[in-house]
Amino acid sequence: MDPKARYEKERFAGKQQRLIDILAAAERVFTQKGIEKTTMQDIAKDANIGIATVFRYFPKKEKLIVAVATNMLEPMLDAFRSIADMPVSCLEKLDRLFDFFISSLEERSNSSTKFMEDFDSYAAHSPEPLEDIAQFNELNRKISHEYARIIQDGIQDGSLRSDLPVRETLTTVVNTFGLFSRKLSLQQNILMLESDLEPGHQLAILKKILIEHLKRGSLD
Repeated sequence: MDPKARYEKERFAGKQQRLIDILAAAERVFTQKGIEKTTMQDIAKDANIGIATVFRYFPKKEKLIVAVATNMLEPMLDAFRSIADMPVSCLEKLDRLFDFFISSLEERSNSSTKFMEDFDSYAAHSPEPLEDIAQFNELNRKISHEYARIIQDGIQDGSLRSDLPVRETLTTVVNTFGLFSRKLSLQQNILMLESDLEPGHQLAILKKILIEHLKRGSLD
């Protein structure tokens, strides 16, 4: 590789790493202090870079807020797409989708969940649509598209009960499971009574109930 090409490659890699560092710092500080109370200076300090560098990447705090939220959705899109591509029945895909929510609860801290709760409230109370929110909405549409593929399998492959309205039922099921997993994630650091069920175990029970309800032959 010639020196100029090597320089450009290293320069691009450096810029990408700084972007990653800024997004990681923003997630940490937004979670710790809350979106409203966090300043761009707080984020620059956490990332150990100059505030001018932060503003070069994100001229407004609002753009950084949306970038963090969008970045958090990427793993969900990857999971939905991977599951939708599997050569298995709709019921088996739902089983794997529930496992994804359970593993997300077990493998990560609740920081991303806390941020997304704060982000939902921040966006809902904004007098105008957030700048760059179209990118976040587009990613949500892509996730919905992948889930629509799973729903279509449920309509066609006969793995679900024939008496159910497939589209409405599966939309309700995944929303219920996703919202419950988010709630449990937020409660993980709250002291529970000795008799309380561990969050992952609660999700496993809910998964079994929903799968049995949807399975062809359960009430056909």
